Amino acid sequence: MLYLASQSPRRRELLGQIGVRFGTVQLDLPEVRVPGEPPEDYVSRVAREKAGAGLLKLSGVRDAIVLGGDTEVVLDDEVFGKPSDGDHAAAMLRRLSGRTHEVVSVVWLVGAGREEHAISRTAVTFAALDEATIAAYVAGGEPMGRAGAYAIQGRAAAFVRRIEGSYSGVMGLPLFETAMLLRRFGIVAGSAGEE
Repeated sequence: MLYLASQSPRRRELLGQIGVRFGTVQLDLPEVRVPGEPPEDYVSRVAREKAGAGLLKLSGVRDAIVLGGDTEVVLDDEVFGKPSDGDHAAAMLRRLSGRTHEVVSVVWLVGAGREEHAISRTAVTFAALDEATIAAYVAGGEPMGRAGAYAIQGRAAAFVRRIEGSYSGVMGLPLFETAMLLRRFGIVAGSAGEE
């Protein structure tokens, strides 16, 4: 049985989109980058820790396989994470304005005696954003709780001039890579939904 180690409604929606049945396991793990840790290593470590903690929490469940994922916005080797408040969100958006950043999304599948992962890297180019646009976007609340202070599937879609890579990866779960991992574990698309 597959379990998603995430509280993200976007990840649940995306995983359901590919027709996989799954349960969820709720975790509250700190996500702190170690000084000097390369961005991709950090994203992978957090995703792996989520999957591993989920499997530990499900230790009494036979044949449990846990999917852990993490997605971060990276610019100039800095991991943006989620904004702490509106001012922080506006500062992030100013830095992303008119530039190309990378979205790194890593998925881990962990089961008893087996684990594998896949990485998705997507280049996202933002148009130049003026202060009024940034202020209006932040005031709408969408940046909060979002890596890089934006949701590509929301109003921020109007900021994106170009994307090279995985749209679903930018949303939080790269579906091509996820489906590939699931097939390797013998989990195939069937009737969608949560158990």
